[in-house]
Amino acid sequence: MDEKDLLLLQLLEENSRVSVNELAVMTEIPAMDIESRIAALEDARVIRKYSAVIDWERAGNGEVWAIIELKVNPERDFGYDRIAERISKFKQVRSLRLITGTYDFQLLVTGKNMQEVARFVSEHIAPMDRIRETATHIIMKNYKENGNILCGHEGTERIPYSF
Repeated sequence: MDEKDLLLLQLLEENSRVSVNELAVMTEIPAMDIESRIAALEDARVIRKYSAVIDWERAGNGEVWAIIELKVNPERDFGYDRIAERISKFKQVRSLRLITGTYDFQLLVTGKNMQEVARFVSEHIAPMDRIRETATHIIMKNYKENGNILCGHEGTERIPYSF
């Protein structure tokens, strides 16, 4: 992995739909080299997946999103890894992070409504061995997702008010 690979990764993270020819122009790397570099990064599982950033509120999806924080007793010889592996298998869990601070894990979960999220936590997460405490935070509104601002006022600008 060199500086050109890192630049390529940054550009793909910003917009994974940019064409190989556009990447070649932006990076000053021949298109054939771009293709082989991307293939190598995919094979090495550095590039894990290509995805879109969706404004679900604008799309009219009625799902509820929540951040769940967990205090966990790590397992001897395995630390947090096996617990994280078990939690990550639930389809409701969109992301899972080991964090510092008061809690050990942060989960991003989805459900059809708040009751479904609460039921998921109380029936599947809280009863798991080694889970000491949970804290659930319902996401009220997303303003920015993966570096993309979602709350902009497209085409409308406020007129200044003065006396």
